This record gives sequence, structure tokens and C-alpha cells, in this order.
Amino acid sequence: MNSPAAHIDSEDISTNLSANPEFQTVVDRAVSRRGFLRSGTGLTAAMFLGLGGGLAGCATSASHSSGKPLMGFKAIPISTSDSLQIAPGYTASVLAPWGTALIDGAPNFKGDGSEDAAVQALQVGDNHDGIHFFALDGKNHEGLLVMNHEYCTVDEKTGAYVWLFGSKGGDVRKTWSKDNVHKSMNAHGVSVIHIQKNAKGQWDLVKGSAYHRRITAFSAMEMTGPAAGDALLQTKGDPSGRRAQGTFNNCGNGFTPWGTYLTCEENFNNYFGTSGAEDRRNAAQKRYGLSAKGSTFQWEKHEARFDYAKEPNESNRFGWIVEIDPFNPGSIAQKRTALGRFKHENAAFALSKDGRAVVYMGDDQVNDYIYKFVSDGKYTKGGDNSQLLDKGKLYVARFDAGKAVGDFAGTGQWLLLDKQANPKLQADSSFGNQAAVLVHARMAGDVVGATKMDRPEWVSVHPKTGEVYVTLTNNTSRTVADEANPRAKNVYGQIVRWREAGGDAAATTFEWDIFVLAGNPTVHTAPKDLRAGSANITADNTFNSPDGLAFDADGRLWIQTDGKYSNQGDYAGQGNNQMLCADPVTKEIRRFFVGPKEAEVTGITFTPDHKTMFINIQHPGEEGDSHWPGGGNSIPRSATVVITKDDGGVIGT
Repeated sequence: MNSPAAHIDSEDISTNLSANPEFQTVVDRAVSRRGFLRSGTGLTAAMFLGLGGGLAGCATSASHSSGKPLMGFKAIPISTSDSLQIAPGYTASVLAPWGTALIDGAPNFKGDGSEDAAVQALQVGDNHDGIHFFALDGKNHEGLLVMNHEYCTVDEKTGAYVWLFGSKGGDVRKTWSKDNVHKSMNAHGVSVIHIQKNAKGQWDLVKGSAYHRRITAFSAMEMTGPAAGDALLQTKGDPSGRRAQGTFNNCGNGFTPWGTYLTCEENFNNYFGTSGAEDRRNAAQKRYGLSAKGSTFQWEKHEARFDYAKEPNESNRFGWIVEIDPFNPGSIAQKRTALGRFKHENAAFALSKDGRAVVYMGDDQVNDYIYKFVSDGKYTKGGDNSQLLDKGKLYVARFDAGKAVGDFAGTGQWLLLDKQANPKLQADSSFGNQAAVLVHARMAGDVVGATKMDRPEWVSVHPKTGEVYVTLTNNTSRTVADEANPRAKNVYGQIVRWREAGGDAAATTFEWDIFVLAGNPTVHTAPKDLRAGSANITADNTFNSPDGLAFDADGRLWIQTDGKYSNQGDYAGQGNNQMLCADPVTKEIRRFFVGPKEAEVTGITFTPDHKTMFINIQHPGEEGDSHWPGGGNSIPRSATVVITKDDGGVIGT
């Protein structure tokens, strides 16, 4: 989920060489048959809710339970300032920036990035991302804030960290010492932070809390599920294949109804490399994007397990969803192999009609896939659900155009990734067992014919209808328009949604539509130019690269962006990255919040009463032009932002 602004992301380079159809090809079939064209300010087709499509029957009222409009705030304009901008009547304050003292004995952040690896292990990590608030005893004023620390910003042109070692950290000669690599490893992972409101109504860390915890690239992990112990997970350091070390590049997140946190390992490929001149990668390592030579972060220079020539299976132990019990500081995090290995963006949880756990997941790479896990067992409220995510069925999505002409809807199928039950996988000798299918889930998706998507990012499930929404952030690698790709170089992205058959999350078929086609109508003004976006994109809410995505309890859809902030060319009039709010029924979209310079807006969670929202600001100043949140000449720091309504009301009203 790293921003594409400072460098070319590995997510923007396709590793999928299969002949599987691209989603844009499916869209094009709808285009050619149904007139998917923008005319003036209206989109004449492919907008299904309210236009006679198959999804219209599941629409909810545009009002929440009070009878008032779903969105009650006034939209705000774009911003290019190095500050937070928020809708009138709301306040945004900063909490727990990178380097905040967390564990007992941790010193306060010095302000110059000079802390060593040991100190970083006691402080809040870098580049905040996915986040969730776990209320203590149902309280709205106290709980555990659990958040991911995705990565440390590196300038790929110079090979140096940008801010981890302060404003002088750009000196590549000083970047790759063993202690500095270890500091980077300790800046990754997860923080569990015990917070509560003080007498002034402001949120503070609870000093000395036993709940405070850092989970880093050094922390002990347990491999669980069907692949645990398999030869593909065995290494010199762990011949059992069951005890992994660490988690990193933790992007989006999820949570379960039994009170655990799901952290998602995304761009793990950037941490594995080798010093040899020869390309020693096998087919799977290439498919998962490992570098032929040195890695982006160059951990392999000081930690041999990241040298894939020395430890070819170590990378197989990353790219998983990791389950963490935040209420048990002594517990060991579990890597749930039944959910498949790929570049996980987030994990959206749902329950099937018969009570089974369902987890929706996107693989954040251009031309990769969307997945779903359905547990064998059923969720037991108040019972032991600790192994529920270890047994079940993993599916990958195929999106089809559908047969009916003029219905403004497509159909889809969930394809089972099971070595014995899927004839295509059963016949493929490259998958020796189910463990191989899970470890190489991308390649299994290639075999069964999944649909290539434009970088699937966050997935979110509507709390009332069960509709599932996913952000497809962009696909800038597409440079030529053709019959199958009406938007050459998809720089803006889109949000796609689907409804499972029978409204059951465990169903194997679904209907889909495009909720919004992001674009810029102020730049692309021709009547039939799809780069202008769909009809619900206007000069007042234009944005690019939707990324973070979450519903609140009333059904408001919150959209966060991680895209280009140049405010020029294709992106003129779009400003800094932002957070918008949408009504799923009317499709109206309003800008609610804008972040500081060169930052991504990401992660979202609420207190139970929805009167406090927590979001994260990641990589401010990734190109050197920010001093947020400290101002002056301070180095920028990722941080959590606490949003409240001045009248004490529900966020979004």
C-alpha cells in the first residue's frame, strides 16, 4: 500500500504471466454491449443500484436510524497544505506518532531519529497503517488501539532511508549498518497501545499498562493450519516449519468477533534478496516478486535468513494473515496458513447464514486476484474460536460479464483452491499437496482461471446488506488503450462491489457492479472520456487511487486515498491524499478530510458509540517536503489522528 509518489512500487509491476482474463476485459464487454460512456455529467450504464440492476433489491434507505440524511457534514475543498483539514464542526488531534515511548523504560522520542535498535523496540513503530480499537469492557472512553507499522520509507533512487535516522538519514553510507538494519526491523510490525480519555476529554496512553506491546520482525510466531510443518516452510533456523520469526510490511487489517486482531503481510518480497550476480530465483519466487539481486531494504546484508540463496524457504513464511490476541500480552501470534499466501492488503470479516467465518482478502498487485476463506467450523459466541481460521475452504474470484443484455450487472464465481476437489489443481503436478496450493496461492489462482484485477486493496462488508466493496487503486502499467482496455493507463482506480447469491457470505456465485469510477472531470472534459470518472465524480469531490475502505455501523462508506498528490496534469485539482464519505444508495460522495503533504490517509476504526474515529497518516514527507505533525523544521512522523464531532455526536452526521 506504499505510495507511488516517491518511487515505482513493486505492486505496480505485474508478476502474473498467466493468460487469465483481466477485469478490464470483463468491463469492456459491458462497455461494448451496454454503452458504458460518460455523457456530460451522467454515466449512462454500468451503474447498477437504482438503475434496474441485479443489486438494486438490496439497497437500503439513504437515512440512518434517526431518519436524518446519512451524511450530515459539509464537504470541504482540496488542500495542498502541510496540515490536517477536516469538515466544519469536527476536530482532528494527533496521537501516538512514530517514536512515542510505549514499553516501560522507553525514552521519549529525541526528535532527530538518533535512537538505536534497542530503543526503537520499546517505542511506537513507523508508518502507521491498519488500525482497530478494542473497547475494554465495552467502554467508549478506554480500550486497546492496535495498529500496523507497514515499512520504513526508502528512497529507491539512492537506496537510503528517508527519515528513520533523521534528516541526515539519506546518507546511504550510514544506512546499512547492522544496528540500523535492526532498527528498521524493530520499526516494522504491530503496536498494542492502551489508551483512555483524560479529565479534559482527550485521549492519552495509559502509562505502565501491561497491555502495551510491540510485535516486530524479530517476534516469535506460530505457523498454523494445513501448511504448518510442510517442507515448503522448513528452514535451517526452523526445521519444524512451525516457528516463524517476525512479521513485517503489515498493511491493512481485520478483526474478529471473538476479539482478535488480523494483521496482513503485504509487500514481503521487498525484504528478500541476494548478493550474487546470478538470478537464482525459482518460478514461485519470481511470481511473488522477489528481487533477482539485492532487496529494497537490504536486510539480507546482516540477517542471513533474508538471503533467498541461503534460505530459499524463508520467504514462504511471509505473506500470511497473522492473528493476534491483544488482551493477552504473553500470547504468540498465529500465522493462519488456511487463508493463503499472497500480498495481503486487509481482511474483511463476515459470517455466513449458518454461522461460519468468512474472510475477504485482496492481493495488492496489478493483475492479481481477490480471495475468500470460508471456515469449516461455526463461530461460537463466548466460546473457543481460537482455531476457527485453521480449517476451511479458500476461493479465488472470477468476474464475468453476465448474459442478460441491458441489465447493468455482471456475475461471478468463487473458484475453489483445493488440491483434491478442484480437477485443474488435482491434475497439476506442480502442486504436490494442499500446503503447496496455499503457499503458492497466486499460482493456484493462475491455474483455475481467476480474473486479473487492478491492484485489489481494502475490502469492506456493508453491515446491513452484506454487500462487499473493494478498492482497485490503479493500474498505471497499462499504457495502450485497446478494445479490451478502454482506460489506457488506469491512473485513477475504481471501487467494485458484489452481492453474494442469496445474501449468504458463503455462496459460490455473486453479482457485481462498479460503484465509482474515479477520475478527474476538470482535466478530462470530453463527453465520452472515461478518465473523467463516473457520474458521481465531480469537480468538488475528484480523487485518485482509492485505497483504505470501511463501513461504519450506519452504512456510511469511508474512502481513503493513497495516490498522486502533485496537483498537476492528470491530478490537477485533487490536492493531497484525502478521506471521503459515500452513500451506498444515492452514490453521493463528499470530501471529509485531507491529510498533510506527501502522506497517505489510511486505517480506520471507531469507538463502539461511533463518536470517536481513529485514522492514520502514513509516510508524511516521503519526498522530503513535510514537517507534520511537529511543524517548524522537525522531521515528519507517521501518527494516528483522533477525530471527534464538536457537539459530541456520531462521526459523519
